[in-house]
Amino acid sequence: MKRAELEEYLTKTYLSNAEFLWESAPSFAVFRHSENKKWFAVIMKIPKCKLGLKQEGEIEIINLKTEPLLLYELLQDNAIFRAYHMNKEKWISVDVLNIEKDKLKWLIDISFNLTK
Repeated sequence: MKRAELEEYLTKTYLSNAEFLWESAPSFAVFRHSENKKWFAVIMKIPKCKLGLKQEGEIEIINLKTEPLLLYELLQDNAIFRAYHMNKEKWISVDVLNIEKDKLKWLIDISFNLTK
């Protein structure tokens, strides 16, 4: 899913607007609950090497909270990694361009519900 489509989906489905919190990373978009202000998704573009990939260049990811019991199974998918810059037992980084759209939506739902 392309970034613009993903941001639109998050805004419409979860009634959350992108927030750009860091001057040093102006493209990093945080989505959070309106009630408790907890994050449920962060979209960012990072160097592939930050995820342990050997290729050059950058990758567009979304960080999502997950159930620790699902972590091992989720990591079997080539588009899912231990979270960049978050708790690696409770958060994952997902390659937004290389994951099935329905699976991505399911993972977002999990994150949204876990952070309520």
